[in-house]
Amino acid sequence: MTDEKIIALYFSRDESAIAETADKYGRMLTSVSYGILSSIPDAEECVNDTYLRTWNTVPPTRPRSFSSFLTKIVRNLSIDRYRKNRGIAEMYASVLIDELSECIPDGDGDPTEELALSVAINSFIGSLAKRERKIFVKRYFFAKETEDIAREEGLSLSNVKIILYRTRLALKEKLEKEGITL
Repeated sequence: MTDEKIIALYFSRDESAIAETADKYGRMLTSVSYGILSSIPDAEECVNDTYLRTWNTVPPTRPRSFSSFLTKIVRNLSIDRYRKNRGIAEMYASVLIDELSECIPDGDGDPTEELALSVAINSFIGSLAKRERKIFVKRYFFAKETEDIAREEGLSLSNVKIILYRTRLALKEKLEKEGITL
């Protein structure tokens, strides 16, 4: 079933929308959540919470990219669950934040600056070659370990680390050209 048809089911308040969403995206959502939580029961609960949040959000929201919409929800719920279960200090994401702090400024809460940063990062990611984009997104959006990325992409670990390092440097350069500095 197409995303448009699934969204239409949500708008008509047809409960089969949840089953269709689970059929089409359940495995992907579980994978994203498990990548953060490393716990199948917690991941499954976050996925179920994602379906509930989607039911409560659509309508009135009409997502442009349904898969991205769902992924963002499950990712945020999983991070919240992780924080609740283990505390923010132990969170794996702190490693990712440290890596990205070299090139992305800390937000000061100004919505205009945050929007400009978001637009610049999205533009940058869109400009990357397919392989670099996949590696960058897997690492910094899906929070995958570099070892897992290397295995999935058929590359050496050092090659993945070099690609990520060069991509972060390029991102920093792009943001500085946009007038966004650390």
